[in-house]
Amino acid sequence: MKKEAPLASDSMIDTLRDRPSALIFDLDGTLLDTEPLYTIASQRVLDPYDQVFSPELKKRCIGRDSRQSAQITIDHANLPLSVEEYLAEREVYLLSLFENPPEIPFAEHFLTAAYQADIPLGLATSSHQHVCSLKLSQKAWASHFDKIICGDHPLLRRGKPEPDIFLLCASEINADPRQCIAFEDSPAGIQAATSAGMKVVAINSPYVDAEDLSAAEFIIDGYDELNALLKTWQPSP
Repeated sequence: MKKEAPLASDSMIDTLRDRPSALIFDLDGTLLDTEPLYTIASQRVLDPYDQVFSPELKKRCIGRDSRQSAQITIDHANLPLSVEEYLAEREVYLLSLFENPPEIPFAEHFLTAAYQADIPLGLATSSHQHVCSLKLSQKAWASHFDKIICGDHPLLRRGKPEPDIFLLCASEINADPRQCIAFEDSPAGIQAATSAGMKVVAINSPYVDAEDLSAAEFIIDGYDELNALLKTWQPSP
């Protein structure tokens, strides 16, 4: 049986108390509560074929590159669509849903506090640039990021669960990956960040079993659990 990562506690404060060289975040399910929106859009593509975008199928797709998740869905539902056709149909629905998506509770406070503490911030998302820009268009905290790496970045060769996106993001902000903390909500994302050499804090997700987050250093239910860490990360006077 897999060992579950511990929940946030004093041990987390001790383990992560050293000021990180950067904090690097996933976006969907980690900062924005967009996963229900992806489910809605995916189901609308499947509706004409009398197929269901089930919780089990979502677990297989979550956190992966969009082309990978598209192929998984096509194969599962035996859809007469190419990856490009599936993604194009789904995007029609997504664009209307992403104009101002809800935030994960306390994410804005945590990001703003880290920014004010002068900790470099990066975003490593599988979303393509135009979709990411739409999701963030109404979020004041989007300007806090030193670098945003999207799934269609020209230098990105492989998507999550490969480590490339986290390594590229760290490189772009001149941060040592081994001194970065990544925030993720999916097994694929955790694998990517861990393979990049980063410590990983997982955000509990209703779409992922807790044991599937076990490769993370710690699991939190909300960013408010990290307030004590923010105090230890303040720059020296």
